[in-house]
Amino acid sequence: MSTRPPLIDVVEHEPGCPLDRFGPWLADAGAPVRVVRPYAGDAVPSEPGAGLIVLGGQMSAYDDGAAPWLPAVRSLLAASVEAGAPTLGICLGAQLLAVALGGAVDVGAAPGRESGVVDVVWRAEADDDPLVRGLRAPFPGPSMHADAVAVLPPGAVWLASSAMYPHQAFRVGPAAWGVQFHPEVSLPTFTGWAEALSDVHTETVTAELAARDSEVAAAGQALAARFASLVVRSGLRAG
Repeated sequence: MSTRPPLIDVVEHEPGCPLDRFGPWLADAGAPVRVVRPYAGDAVPSEPGAGLIVLGGQMSAYDDGAAPWLPAVRSLLAASVEAGAPTLGICLGAQLLAVALGGAVDVGAAPGRESGVVDVVWRAEADDDPLVRGLRAPFPGPSMHADAVAVLPPGAVWLASSAMYPHQAFRVGPAAWGVQFHPEVSLPTFTGWAEALSDVHTETVTAELAARDSEVAAAGQALAARFASLVVRSGLRAG
C-alpha cells in the first residue's frame, strides 16, 4: 500500500510574497506543500501537520489590525514548536516566530532597510545545527526588510548575523527556525518588492541579485532540500 508524502503547510500573507522557488524545490525533495492564504479567506490550521513554513509580508509581526489572522499564525507557530514539527519562518515569518515564543521585534529598526543580497555569516552554533550546518558560507541571502528581531526568544540558539542586523537566523526548540533573509525568492518577485518601496533603488538591488542569482539559487535549493528532508524524516502525520 502506498503512503502519501508529508505535506508542508505554507502560510502566505499576501500574493506578492509567495513560496516562489521553494515550491518545486520542496516537491523535488519529496515534500509537497499546501498553501494557506488567510487574506483570501483560508482558515489558518489550529494544529501543526508534518511541517510548516510561514512566509514574509509587508505588515509587521504586531499588525493584527491590518492582518487579523496573525494571532492564529503565532498560535500555530507556538504549537508547531511544542510538537517538534519542522518549522521555518522567513522574514516576517521569522519575526512572528520570535514574538510567538517570547522574543521581540523592532518595527522600523534604527539601522534602516536591509536590501539586496546580504552575506549571512554563520556563527559557531550553526556547525551542528540540523538545518544549516554545512551550507554555503557566507550564505547569500536576498533581503528586503525594515523590521528586525530585536530580542530572541528564551532558549533560542543564535545561528547567523549580517553586517547590518545581528539576528539573521535562529532556532527555537529542536526543529523550528527563523531566517530574516529570503532563500526562496526569484528575481521577478524580488523586483516587484523593490519597485513598491520608495526607499529602495530598484536597479541597484535587482542588478545585485541578477549577478549573484546562480549562487543564491544553489544556496536556497540546498536549504529547501535540507528542510524537506527533516520533514520527511520527522515521522509526523501527513496532511
